[in-house]
Amino acid sequence: MKTLKLATLTLAFALLFGAISTLDAQSRYSNTELGVILGEPTGISFKAWQSDRTAFDAGVAWSFGDNGSVHLHADYLRHNWLDVESGSLAFYYGLGGRVKFADDSKVGARIPVGLQYLFPDNRLSMFFEVAPTFDLIPETSFGVNGGIGVRIFI
Repeated sequence: MKTLKLATLTLAFALLFGAISTLDAQSRYSNTELGVILGEPTGISFKAWQSDRTAFDAGVAWSFGDNGSVHLHADYLRHNWLDVESGSLAFYYGLGGRVKFADDSKVGARIPVGLQYLFPDNRLSMFFEVAPTFDLIPETSFGVNGGIGVRIFI
């Protein structure tokens, strides 16, 4: 398990720093973002915009709770854009599912709420998220995921 944790963190940081190092070379935006989230869980974050107000996001990460486990989640998000002087700021909320693979694997729902800032004139975005969780399998339990992250439009 420690090897998997180290490999996930190493891959996440390599993707982040590799993407940032090529910012000036690439000037094209897209509807797809890839980056890292640091918190509970910590790992790789992906976002696919469907419109100006809707997107799907997903994460492949390491959860430090419950003696460590691999965490997968996918969410459908709605965005409300806020007025800011520079860049773009969105308040978002949504509904999704998650799976934690461990000795006592869990399957449940997530209700993410957060803020995402898109930096002007480059391809970076930054986000902060809190996601109450409601596990259904193998038993009913409540918890909270959350973290900060950085993604780049690819």
